[in-house]
Amino acid sequence: MRHNGRIFRLARSMPPAYTQRWDTPPQRGALIWKGSYMAIAKPATRPANPRFSSGPCAKPPVFKLENLADAPLGRSHRAAVGKAKLKAAIEETRELLGVPADYRIGIVPASDTGAVEMAMWSLLGARKATMVAWESFGAGWVTDVVKQLKIDAEVKTADYGKIVDMTTVDYNTDVVFTWNGTTSGVRMPNGDAIPVDREGLTICDATSAAFAQDLPWDKLDVTTFSWQKVLGGEAAHGMLILSPRAVERLESYTPAWPLPKIFRMTKGGKLIEGIFVGETINTPSMLAVEDYLQALDWARSVGGFKGLMARADANAKAVWDFCDANDWIANLADDPATQSNTSVCLKFTDNRITDGAVFAKAVAKRLEAEGVALDIGAYRDAPAGLRIWCGGTVETADIQAMLPWLDWAFHAEIEALAQAA
Repeated sequence: MRHNGRIFRLARSMPPAYTQRWDTPPQRGALIWKGSYMAIAKPATRPANPRFSSGPCAKPPVFKLENLADAPLGRSHRAAVGKAKLKAAIEETRELLGVPADYRIGIVPASDTGAVEMAMWSLLGARKATMVAWESFGAGWVTDVVKQLKIDAEVKTADYGKIVDMTTVDYNTDVVFTWNGTTSGVRMPNGDAIPVDREGLTICDATSAAFAQDLPWDKLDVTTFSWQKVLGGEAAHGMLILSPRAVERLESYTPAWPLPKIFRMTKGGKLIEGIFVGETINTPSMLAVEDYLQALDWARSVGGFKGLMARADANAKAVWDFCDANDWIANLADDPATQSNTSVCLKFTDNRITDGAVFAKAVAKRLEAEGVALDIGAYRDAPAGLRIWCGGTVETADIQAMLPWLDWAFHAEIEALAQAA
């Protein structure tokens, strides 16, 4: 049996105290005799929306397919109606995020990955680079710069759950980093370490931070994100935000390597301004554009950026409080100041678990089978555990309804281990 989190094995010959079903439903967490072991009752409440994927993420709560009826399907994105939609997406992004008027915003191919690659291939090589990574996507940017572009770069890394000390970075070099580690749940607490009078450019992958965390625009020369994260948009489209300093580099520097068409942002040494008013390099999905515009409308209805951040904070706090109340689970991020409010990554800490990866997958599978939490397994390159998306499109009530199920799934898997021993 289990009492206060401890397992007590029962002799096979001992009859169970109760062999019949309870006359009334047990309370959440109640212990029920089943043969020669105890089982925890399933919680009575289920999340209304069990989607906690870290990308693509949950759609806004008001999402309906019929809301996309105004999408100019079958029309050219270069027609007036298409250009107007694309320009609106850019300008409404600027308004919600508070992007300075002299920063350019472009819609680019291949989601956040395409936006980051576009920036690195076009801007790096003019001076030494510093590559900063504390999770798998940052490590991917290191590989591209060091092994593919073969740029002279210093590489600074930290293990999952930790962050690089950004005060040790030389900002006279070009610095590439993620603001929020989607696969580690570790974020920049602020931009204080980045000097305003730096000589190098800062290239920031902010895909799981934009619309949920404060981004200090005067500290960022290139910022990228995708629609599929905090706003719950569709995949394949990225956003590229350039400071005047980044534009100056584009117009004064030509990389030593050839640039594919989808990476080219200049012509004749001048910025192609059309990219930053909605004249996209390649053909966008106007259905996805309409979906993004609807998401921006919803974001305004919940208080804009501040409202979105408050929703993410409330969601993450519910998970953090759950971790504080249970000694068998903890946040992967060591320092509370760096704990993400979007991609919350968790680790199991119970010493009865012999194979962390197998156990975590079993818990996630059990929750998915019950239809109460979908796609919450840790990223494939990350330490074993769970990853719960807490961005603003997720309702706090759904997080709160899911967590008792996580408690149930954990104890069910611990019981399975005891039975198998």
